[in-house]
Amino acid sequence: MRVESPVASTSLSGGQDREVTRRYTAGQMCERVRAALRDLGLNAEVVTFKASTRTAADAANAIGCEPKQVVKSLVFMAGGQPVMALVPGDRSASPPKLARLLGLPRKQVRMATAGEIREHTGYDLGTVTPVGLPGRMDIAVDTVLRDCNELWLAAGEERAMFRANTDDLVRAIGAQWAEISERPDL
Repeated sequence: MRVESPVASTSLSGGQDREVTRRYTAGQMCERVRAALRDLGLNAEVVTFKASTRTAADAANAIGCEPKQVVKSLVFMAGGQPVMALVPGDRSASPPKLARLLGLPRKQVRMATAGEIREHTGYDLGTVTPVGLPGRMDIAVDTVLRDCNELWLAAGEERAMFRANTDDLVRAIGAQWAEISERPDL
């Protein structure tokens, strides 16, 4: 499987911008994440599991950790721009809270489509991570995650995850702490 990932816009002679596209095979996505982790100076190892880690519940079972330690990296479109929300695996992102954080009307904040996610992150659903992004994206991290010393995040492929120190990760990706989650209805 090939994934087309937009990378940085480059300026051509005459000042025109164009989007450069790099193609990744499924086996290269983890290497993309490893390289991003190294570039960010994060001491984190990518681990590949036999069981699926596509959902937070699957990942918690495969890892043997609490669901709240598995981070869901959710992409929203906010006023036409992509924004990532990192929330615990046992919670849901709250679009109204995200809209308030961004200073936008609620109707201007929605979940990104699969195509938008691929376009803005280069990752497929269930494999999105806040590292190795092809361009700048605002990232909000839910304050509930402060209770966890270490977090597990997707590593670009369905069975791959990486573990990182919470504070180191938030600092490295330039994210903002905010109250952006809610408990799902039981």
